[in-house]
Amino acid sequence: MSATPSCRICGGSLREFFDFGRQPVADAFVAPKDLSNEFFYRLAVAVCTACTMAQLVEGIPRERMFHVDYPYVASGSADMRRHFRNVAQSFLDNELKEPGSFIVEFGSNDGIMLETVAAAGVRHLGVEPSKRVAEAAAAKGIRVRNAFFEESTAKEVFAAEGPAKVVYAANTFSHVDYVDSIFRGVDVLLAPDGIFVFEDPYLADIVERTSFDQIYDEHYYFFTVRSVQAMAAQYGFELVDVEHLPVHGGEIRYTVARPGARTPSPAVARYLDREKILGIAEQRTLDRFAANVQQLRESLRDVLVRCREQGRTVAGYGATAKSATLTNFCGIGPDLVSYICDNTPAKQGLLSPGSHIPVRSPEEFAASYPDYALLFAWNHAAEIMRKESGFQDRGGQWILYVPEVHLV
Repeated sequence: MSATPSCRICGGSLREFFDFGRQPVADAFVAPKDLSNEFFYRLAVAVCTACTMAQLVEGIPRERMFHVDYPYVASGSADMRRHFRNVAQSFLDNELKEPGSFIVEFGSNDGIMLETVAAAGVRHLGVEPSKRVAEAAAAKGIRVRNAFFEESTAKEVFAAEGPAKVVYAANTFSHVDYVDSIFRGVDVLLAPDGIFVFEDPYLADIVERTSFDQIYDEHYYFFTVRSVQAMAAQYGFELVDVEHLPVHGGEIRYTVARPGARTPSPAVARYLDREKILGIAEQRTLDRFAANVQQLRESLRDVLVRCREQGRTVAGYGATAKSATLTNFCGIGPDLVSYICDNTPAKQGLLSPGSHIPVRSPEEFAASYPDYALLFAWNHAAEIMRKESGFQDRGGQWILYVPEVHLV
C-alpha cells in the first residue's frame, strides 16, 4: 500500500484497506467526441486508527462533481419520493410546529423533501450547488440558493433569515471533505435547541453486504455511529439519536445537537455496542471485506464472460454513480454489457464514465429485451422489477451482485 495522509477529522493515522485503482468521476457521463478529456484519479479507502472514520485517501475538487450539469435527480424514484415526504412530515410534526420555524436543507437537489415543507407553508431554504437541479426546485416554488453550504454561506443565511430549528442533509454530508466548515456553519445557523440531521450510507452495511460500489468519488466519508459521535464532539456537538434506514442499500440518520440541549436516545448506545461486537473498523473485519470484494469481482466477471461465450445479450439497468466503481474496477465494458438503460434524459446518448458503455432510454430496453439485465441500481430493485415486469415475463433474468452474484 502507498503512504496515506492523516485523517481529515482528527489528524490521526490512516490505514488504507482497499485500492480500486484508476477511476473516473462517477457521474461524469461523456459524449463520444469528448473521450480524451476524461479525468481520472486513484480511488482508495482508509480508516483512521484514532477516531475510526473511514474516508477516501484522495479527493477531487468539488466543482468536478457538483456542477451545472450534475445529472442526478432525486425525484426520479417513487420510493425516494415517499421517503422524503415522510422525512418532511416528521419535521413538521415534531420540530417545526411553532410559528416562524425555519428549516435549511443543504444539498437539497430538486427539492424532493422541501416541497412538502413548502406546501405546509413553513419557512424554508434549500442550499444546492448544482444549478440545473436548483432551478428545478425553484420551478416548484421552493426557496433555494444556488451555492455550496459552508461557514460563509451559513453566516449570510443567518443574517438574512435568523436561526434555523433544523439543518438537514441527505446523501450530502458524507460528500464533502470540509466538514470543519460545515460544522462551523451549523454552529452559526442553528437555534440553541435546534438539531442538525443528516443521513448517509452506513459503513457496517457496506462491509456486511460487500456493497463496495457505494465507494466512489462523491463519498468522502463512510460513517459509523462511533465515528460520527467522535466527529460531532470534535466540533462541539453531541450525537443524540440514530436511526437505521433501508434506502440506498442501508443508511443511518444521525441527529446531533448542542451539548446538553437534548437527551441522547438509547439507540446511540445500542449501535455503539453493536459496532464494537462487529469490530467494524478493525483490520480483521476490513481485510475480510477486501477479500470478499475480490471474490465478488471474479464471480461477476465469470457470469458475464459466460453469457458472452454463449451468445447471450446483457444490458445494464440504472446508470448510477456507483456503477462507475463496479464497471471500472471489474473491467466491464461494452464487450460484456452492450448498453445501460436509464430514465434520466441528461444521461441518454452519452457513455458511462471510464467504461464507455452507451446509455439508452427505457423505451429502447423494452423494444428489444436482452437475455439478462445487470442491475446497477440494486438499491431500487423492488421498484424497478415491478416497473419492468415485462422483461421477466418475456424470459429475461436480472443479474444482481449484492450481497453476492445471483440471478432473479
